[in-house]
Amino acid sequence: MPRLSQLSLAATCSSVLLLTACTGGSTVDDDVEGADAGSGSLTSINAGYVSAIDQIGLPIGTERGLFEERDLDVTLAEPFPTGVDAINALEAGDVDIIQVGTPAIAAAQEGAELSLIGNYTGSATQRSIDETAAIVAAEGSEIDGEDLSTLEGKSIGVSIGSINHLYLLGLLEDLRIDTDDVELVNTAPPDMAVALETGGIDAAVIWDPWPITITEQVEGSEIVLRGGGYIPFIGYIVTTPAFLEENPEAVEEFLAARAASDQWIRENPEDAASSAVQWLTGTDPEVAQEAMQYNVAQLDPRFSACNYLALDTVGQLLANQGEIDFDFDINDYFEPGPIVSVMEENPELFEDLQDIPEAATIDADYNFVREIAQESCAV
Repeated sequence: MPRLSQLSLAATCSSVLLLTACTGGSTVDDDVEGADAGSGSLTSINAGYVSAIDQIGLPIGTERGLFEERDLDVTLAEPFPTGVDAINALEAGDVDIIQVGTPAIAAAQEGAELSLIGNYTGSATQRSIDETAAIVAAEGSEIDGEDLSTLEGKSIGVSIGSINHLYLLGLLEDLRIDTDDVELVNTAPPDMAVALETGGIDAAVIWDPWPITITEQVEGSEIVLRGGGYIPFIGYIVTTPAFLEENPEAVEEFLAARAASDQWIRENPEDAASSAVQWLTGTDPEVAQEAMQYNVAQLDPRFSACNYLALDTVGQLLANQGEIDFDFDINDYFEPGPIVSVMEENPELFEDLQDIPEAATIDADYNFVREIAQESCAV
């Protein structure tokens, strides 16, 4: 199977390299006191993640020994710069399980063999959730957060094809502003602060922690919009069909441990932010604390019809922009059985989350139909 081309990165990447993690090739045995290394009783899994705050649940799970508690020895690969790199590593057999967002759509379009088995960010109760996205306006741009029609005619920095680009498209559609009435400037997240400061753009549309760091770096800049439910953020826990078929019990235990990690983060956001600083070297503690409060709003590892609808919605947005054809059946890629089993057998891991609407509840044999799912999930 050919690997996903790096040329697809600009059109598909939902997250970029935030910062290099402070450790790599780590296992739960490295960090957890009393780990039973070499006992032969643990099932080994190689897992990968992108070094970003919304993916921190995986390393925190190893740090806290949550995988070992379920007889898993999870080894973390060096953090990947992008989701594209993570998918390539999965296809090459370098890792067994990864966390990836929008790049999974392009990979599926290109024929990659993927199984979506859970979430690392998103919502099982509604289609749209975007609390980790924001618009930062430059001083003197005359963009008014109380009247976002003032975006019309402005130059706006986005990463074309990425989730921040889609966030802007969802907003413009809601405002009934044609994309031709704004100037889109393809800008990498690390370059947005300079572009704002030098007048290259009037506003930057980006995900956390960039909105927070940009306002600290660019005098007079301000966040004029955060979230709003304009698009669904998607972030999936992904493996290959072969690994899932060969290791069904281990996959379930992995998802249960990840759910426990997410629950701990939701219940302890300040401690989780402190931990993120250790894993994401160079991260400012205050930035991590602020970003984490938005991250926890999207920590829902469950599957429902809403998660299928979220991917379908993002895929259609990409197709409408000519980035992909989106002519594949998403039912061929979702494998809800493992997480549905975890949800049934470990309800305590999700008791702090909002109940999934009854109409959106799924079983292991669920088949997505767009029109039905749209009626089941609130926007």
